[in-house]
Amino acid sequence: MDKKLEKIRHSASHALAQAVLEFFPDAKLAIGPAIEEGFYYDFDLGGKTFSPEDLNNIEKQMRQIIKQNQKFEQYKEDVDESIKYLKTKKQPYKVEMAEELKQEGEKKLSFYRMVMSDGKRKFVDLCVGPHVDSSKKIGAVKLLKTAGAYWRGDEKNKMLQRIYGTAFGSEQELKTYLDQLKQAEERDHRKIGQDLELFMVNEDVGQGLILWLPKGAMMRQIVEDFVLKEYIKRGYILVRTPNIGSEKLFSISGHLDFYKDSMYSAFEVEDEKYYVKPMNCPFHLKIYQNSLKSYRDLPIRYTELGTVYRYERSGTLHGLLRVRGFTQDDGHIICRPDQLEAEIVDAIELTKYVLETFGFKKFKVALSVRDPKNKTKYLGKDASWEYADKALEKGIKKIGWEYSREEGEAVFYGPKMDVKVTDAIGREWQISTLQVDFNLPHRFKITYIDKDSAKKEPFMLHRALLGSLERFFGVLIEHYAGAFPLWISPVQVQIIPVTSDFVKDAQNLAEELREEDIRVWVDDLNETVGYKIRKAEKQKVPYMLVIGEKEAKSKNLNVRIRGQKEVETIDRKKFIERIKKEIKEKNNPS
Repeated sequence: MDKKLEKIRHSASHALAQAVLEFFPDAKLAIGPAIEEGFYYDFDLGGKTFSPEDLNNIEKQMRQIIKQNQKFEQYKEDVDESIKYLKTKKQPYKVEMAEELKQEGEKKLSFYRMVMSDGKRKFVDLCVGPHVDSSKKIGAVKLLKTAGAYWRGDEKNKMLQRIYGTAFGSEQELKTYLDQLKQAEERDHRKIGQDLELFMVNEDVGQGLILWLPKGAMMRQIVEDFVLKEYIKRGYILVRTPNIGSEKLFSISGHLDFYKDSMYSAFEVEDEKYYVKPMNCPFHLKIYQNSLKSYRDLPIRYTELGTVYRYERSGTLHGLLRVRGFTQDDGHIICRPDQLEAEIVDAIELTKYVLETFGFKKFKVALSVRDPKNKTKYLGKDASWEYADKALEKGIKKIGWEYSREEGEAVFYGPKMDVKVTDAIGREWQISTLQVDFNLPHRFKITYIDKDSAKKEPFMLHRALLGSLERFFGVLIEHYAGAFPLWISPVQVQIIPVTSDFVKDAQNLAEELREEDIRVWVDDLNETVGYKIRKAEKQKVPYMLVIGEKEAKSKNLNVRIRGQKEVETIDRKKFIERIKKEIKEKNNPS
């Protein structure tokens, strides 16, 4: 989100809070940030909830506030006076935040007030900003929905009422976004996944744990086979690791110090503690340590489709996009310093090739680097950071991708690049990550013997190209709205016998297609041909073949193609060649 839009949306959240207080003067205010898709504000209504009518009235009042062109004015107040003021306003959540800031050593707190042209103060909030100069610059707003939200995201705290909204600089921008939202609703992967029988979630199994149905499992296998074949072709070495690891392993890696809140509780086996793995990298480094490595052995590129488990609050789970158990197409590249730039370029080129093969054509890259004014909070030497930064930037430029350099956004152990793809309706999805790591090589004490016979610490790259397979499938489903390219469609050809008299002919044709590695299904149920065709269309099957007396006796096939009204008559042999060519070339719908 650009800075201008962030200001607009943050200011809109203040207009929202002001409007709510006009209808619910006793409401307690929590937080109201700008977020990627808009903004929200959390309220404590003392047990009440917002109705649809409330939302309409609040939105109308927000528009009135925007028309009034109220000024946003920042001022600072002594921390003790601030706490006293917030107490008089009976705003306990704001008091709690102010008291925490005092404990952190803040002497003065920042507030923003919204002021009418006649100088009348309409609303005051504890806030550091930034905001627009006046409410008219908020532009166009729309309230979208309400939801429950625990204070500070902690299930032990009180449930608050959250209002979500969005804001843009103009009505046209807002209209475009709302149209996109409507399209997104029609493409919701949860609904399509259910309609096409791809995956499911079952309460008895557990929230956030995906059950892949036969068609979805077939698609997943096709994708896994494709990426693994490509990785191995590019010099990656396939490894496999267990789904649990000992407490000792995760102590060495630092996960128990820095990541424990996202890990599931330990369990004991013969007096030793074990955890289900949240990451694959510690296991790969132990594989590296299995034998002494020379400079001639590098680079080493490990790859694994490894399933990991991370704790996510139930309220954040969302179909395939946010789950508790997922599979990463993990790659870990261990190389010498002189090999780093070439390895980064190769990894980026591989990322571009794979994502384009799946039909994505537009990319955005965020290059996250350290804060040059606060280097002490990062691990690693200055020379290593500078070298890695330049290598990542050179690689991105060589591919020709649009990118932004995000200073201060790097994690403490190294710079990284994140790749976003744009889907069919213009939404951006973060998919791939390439991360330099100065931490794990040091913690695991991994080395290689250099030309001078001295032990050296190598560079390490984490590479998750598809990210999580579950999330990637969610994005694929929504990108194609379930009408997948032929090469990844679980059923490529559906054969429809006109009556039971032609089931045998349909099955013979199916066997002929299967011999050519074409995925086919015969719909031999006792239903009308029209109904079977409609079923296949709803299932978004790429090709349908209706077999009656004419087709059974002929070498020609009547072919119904997804998205086309006209039925084509094609020679049987030529049809098979056409399908095989389309699969091999991995053509994607435009």
